[in-house]
Amino acid sequence: MGACVSTSSRSTCSRSDEEPIPHSCLEVGFCGQKRTKRTFSDHVVALQHLTSIPNRVFSNGKSRTSCIFTQQGRKGINQDAMIVWEDFLSEDVTFCGVFDGHGPQGHLVARKVRDNLPIKLLSFLHSFQQTQDGSGKACFKRNSKKSDGGYSEKDDSPEDKLHALWKEAFLKSYKAMDKELRSHPNVDCFCSGSTAVTIVKQGSNLFMGNIGDSRAILGSKDSNDSIVAVQLTVDLKPDLPREAERIKRCKGRVFALQDEPEVQRVWLPFDDAPGLAMARAFGDFCLKDYGVISIPEISHRLLTERDQFIVLASDGVWDVLSNEEVVEIVSSAPTRSSAARILVDSAAHEWKLKYPTSKMDDCAVVCLFLDGKMDSESDCDEQCLSSATLQSNHSGNAIESDDGQKSEPCLRRNFTVRSSEENDTYVRVAVEVDDSRETTAAEDQSWSGLEGVTRVNSLVQLPRFSEERPNS
Repeated sequence: MGACVSTSSRSTCSRSDEEPIPHSCLEVGFCGQKRTKRTFSDHVVALQHLTSIPNRVFSNGKSRTSCIFTQQGRKGINQDAMIVWEDFLSEDVTFCGVFDGHGPQGHLVARKVRDNLPIKLLSFLHSFQQTQDGSGKACFKRNSKKSDGGYSEKDDSPEDKLHALWKEAFLKSYKAMDKELRSHPNVDCFCSGSTAVTIVKQGSNLFMGNIGDSRAILGSKDSNDSIVAVQLTVDLKPDLPREAERIKRCKGRVFALQDEPEVQRVWLPFDDAPGLAMARAFGDFCLKDYGVISIPEISHRLLTERDQFIVLASDGVWDVLSNEEVVEIVSSAPTRSSAARILVDSAAHEWKLKYPTSKMDDCAVVCLFLDGKMDSESDCDEQCLSSATLQSNHSGNAIESDDGQKSEPCLRRNFTVRSSEENDTYVRVAVEVDDSRETTAAEDQSWSGLEGVTRVNSLVQLPRFSEERPNS
């Protein structure tokens, strides 16, 4: 367990002795294929066999349409996780995600979210299909209809129904994921958590859900056929006015430290802890009553032939590279299968040049190429192996067991939390928020974190759990 004590309730999970569930059981039939009715417990059992599922890549490697790479920083164990899952529902559906953990058990939280969140999406969509047609003949792609009146087949276009369905799937899956973490028997999430930036590409539709400060961008051709960067998600940090307003309404505090005035943090109302550098996250239950939420920001984009690739990355990349620089690096990579690794290498180089006295953060990158093409096998670097059969040494991750435990010894100190000596000198710098201000989507883009570099720890210190409270 971590260095903090959770006050949340615990529940025990029983292990099933059933036979392994084959991969075909995870294929949810939404377009005319009759499937045997399954319960959510089937998906839980299937979690034990995720590593054997074809077309699911979760550590340094490549797939038919993507490459992914992660590298440990200098703060301790690698707390980043990533995934590409092709043929997620059918051949034209791909799920991608990057997860950046923080706190004493952030690496375990990130991995749990990586493994469980896609399964929860599958479970919701399967349940939805079962309610539409008991025989499993309802078409998910073009004839989705919600049964509780949220949207109707009569009033909305097929695209609107599809968007509404994925929106509900993201909302319910994120909620279920956070609920599971709260009562997990092996991972203490009271002072640990994770970001999530997730996308689902279904044909030309792109659906996105994100919490925290990991980011997704799009590389697209402009009228001159030059590759330009389009930011797809907003970094959800406490310096966003709407995020700060919500936190303050819930009695949480938002202020920066004197030695890092550009980084706004979230603090408990009765203690100068934990100093979380994001406004939304999985876990972090010590702050869930004070404005930090796990509700994702959801968006939809219709892809065109000019759109070339999508990059998902943790803030270890965005702290030192701009959107435009990332797009340039990926588009100029000698081979597509090496693009993610070259991007991480470029970020590591920039860390040394720009911040030689700072500890480099973990970096994780997913590059998804939208034309569905990759290099020939002969062009693939030695590192680009299927992650279903290889755990790369570059990732810095421990080999995981089914219950979330790692085989290597626990670190004595996790460097995503400041030491007590580092905290002795800080002074609060309050953030001013105009309560009457109405924040628009365009205004939010200017608060994306491109100007305020967050080359710092996600948490400052753990709560003291004192019974004392300041007098009101």
